[in-house]
Amino acid sequence: MSNRIKYSSSTKWEPIVGYSRAIRVGKVVQISGTTATDKDGKIVGVGNVEAQTVQVLKNIQRALESVGAKLEDVVRTRIYVTDITRWEEVGKAHGSFFKEIRPTTSLIEVKRLISPEVLVEIEAEAILD
Repeated sequence: MSNRIKYSSSTKWEPIVGYSRAIRVGKVVQISGTTATDKDGKIVGVGNVEAQTVQVLKNIQRALESVGAKLEDVVRTRIYVTDITRWEEVGKAHGSFFKEIRPTTSLIEVKRLISPEVLVEIEAEAILD
């Protein structure tokens, strides 16, 4: 699989679970569920779902760029939140990154995520032209 490019963000969960943040195979890029961590693996925006969403999307953008893609290549996102009543805050942040790109998306409420401080997690798929 010489055309497989992997990217790791070095969060503590990646080696435990055994996954990559992003993988590109040919023109297809898959981004794993991404949380609002900084470069040291600490949660950004504790208690603030909009701030967390912005950080998640910055992390996704960095992962895309690391494998030669960009936000404009994203065709689908999946957004998982622990409180669906705060969808507008999440949507506003998502829209600030994808207003013109307009990928397909889902917004799904889940009981909890990997850590109690994590309020949102987003997956992304991209196809390069």
